[in-house]
Amino acid sequence: MGLRERLHDFSKTQAEHQADVLQEQALTEGGDDLTALAPRHPACVCGTVRTVTLPPRRSVPALVAEVWDGKGAVNLVWIGRRTIAGIEPGVFLRARGRVAEVRGVPTIFNPAYEIVPGA
Repeated sequence: MGLRERLHDFSKTQAEHQADVLQEQALTEGGDDLTALAPRHPACVCGTVRTVTLPPRRSVPALVAEVWDGKGAVNLVWIGRRTIAGIEPGVFLRARGRVAEVRGVPTIFNPAYEIVPGA
C-alpha cells in the first residue's frame, strides 16, 4: 500500500470505512455487486437491512426490506407478509431471486433468504 492510498484511507470518514467493510463482507459471503444487477436475471445479494416498511395497501400486504452492501441497495419484497421473524434493521442477510426494476430501483419479489449469523 503506497503513501497515496494510506493518505486516502486516513481521510475517509467512519461511515466510509463501515461501507468498505460491509462491501468486503458482502463479496466474501458470495453476494453480487448491487450496482450491477440486471433486470430479469437471477441474483444473490448480501448486505445489511437498512429499513423495513409495510407500504399502505388495502388489498394485499407486502413487507419491503431495503438491503445495502456498502455500495448499492436493493429492495426485497415479500408479498402477503406483514412481518418476518428476524428481518429487522441491522441484520446481515443473503437473498436469492430474480431481479425486477420497480420505479428505477432493483427489486426482488419473494426471495429465498437466510440470515447470516455473526455478521
